[in-house]
Amino acid sequence: MNALSRRGACPALSAPMQTGDGLLVRLNPVAGGLSPKSLIGLGESALRHGNGIMEVTARGSLQIRGLTPASARLLAVEVDALGIAVRTGVPVEHGPLAGLDPEEIADPRPLAERIRKAIEDAGLAQRLGPKVSMIVDGGGQLRMDGVTADVRLIAVRIDTGIKWQVSVAGDGQNAKPLVTVEDDAARDIAVAMLRMVAEKGREAHARDLTERQLISLASWRSFAPPSGRTEGGAKERRPIGVIDLAATGIALGIGLPFGSMPAQKFIKLTQHALTLGVTEIRLAPQRALLFIGLSPTACHSLQQAATTLGFVTDAADPRTRIAACPGAPACASGRIATRDIAETIAAENRDLLDASVTLHISGCAKGCAHPGPAALTLVGGENGAGLVVDGTAKVLPAGYRPGYDAARGVGGIAAAIRGTRHPDETTAACLTRLGAAGVTELYRQE
Repeated sequence: MNALSRRGACPALSAPMQTGDGLLVRLNPVAGGLSPKSLIGLGESALRHGNGIMEVTARGSLQIRGLTPASARLLAVEVDALGIAVRTGVPVEHGPLAGLDPEEIADPRPLAERIRKAIEDAGLAQRLGPKVSMIVDGGGQLRMDGVTADVRLIAVRIDTGIKWQVSVAGDGQNAKPLVTVEDDAARDIAVAMLRMVAEKGREAHARDLTERQLISLASWRSFAPPSGRTEGGAKERRPIGVIDLAATGIALGIGLPFGSMPAQKFIKLTQHALTLGVTEIRLAPQRALLFIGLSPTACHSLQQAATTLGFVTDAADPRTRIAACPGAPACASGRIATRDIAETIAAENRDLLDASVTLHISGCAKGCAHPGPAALTLVGGENGAGLVVDGTAKVLPAGYRPGYDAARGVGGIAAAIRGTRHPDETTAACLTRLGAAGVTELYRQE
């Protein structure tokens, strides 16, 4: 077992990270998915060796919490005994339905594997920071638009065939398009880009590359932009609900509220899935599980079981718009009961949480559940639950109220939005119109 990884690193099985509730490990299966028996086995290991909490992250990784140095070693032994190979090195991620989705433009797995080998052969993993990553998105029903990465390769269909659009630094909306090329060239450019990042040090990312370097990447082998009509994939959808895979049956996407559930519920749901003929369970971005190989009848049965256990089975569930860390009392660093606050807000203010906003509830200023800015952030501190408007948990809050009363403060904001919202106006637009000072005052009002 390696030394404990520092915060900001990736808590792999061999290098668990210290958190407020013990050590955390993150697992990314090489196969992309798990058999039901393997997931049940992981749940039992989480109960034996951790605090019994399992998570699926926003990027689609499985996490086990509450470990000790000794129990983390035992967990690693049991993961190996279950036959679960986990990825290491620079993350080269693809969509959760890769190779199964009849609507994908190209299967991204072969290109992703060739890139992983090229990165390994070049010795880049040791030279790059732990947060450097790459996306290879073949398109289809579950795109990777919401996942940020240093390098993005997106399959596009043009008149002359299928090519890969190379983009730099960002998610599907804000990454900078660089060039569109064949798969061999896409691999070479992606690896060359990582070499340039590595030369800048372990703290560097692709966003730190200069315009001159990007121009050289786009032209170093005289790549020309494609001619003719270009067709991308479908608009990104949440991985929750029924997904038709045509010849391979039905996939059912089931979400974890705030990305977390007790291991006992993981086990119960997976045991039921096993009786229904599920052959594989894949981890999906946006904190979800995909159950593969269901008939329509079996799909309905599993969906009902998941609802009863408290999982998210509706893509419109307001809990999907809330990012909440374990908080108090689960995490020693947590100053407010984040999950209780989140559940109350979701139940009482469903109309506030539309697709235009994310509500972040953080037990402390570290902001583990949502490092980026959110429309509204509640953060625990010495003065209670502070409110940050359009910022991160690290920003000094503009207003406070007691942690136990935070949900009522958000309710006041929601009530003002209901009273002033224009027809067809989103919550984000209404918050902007009310202004940060006005929203903060609404939160503070008794």
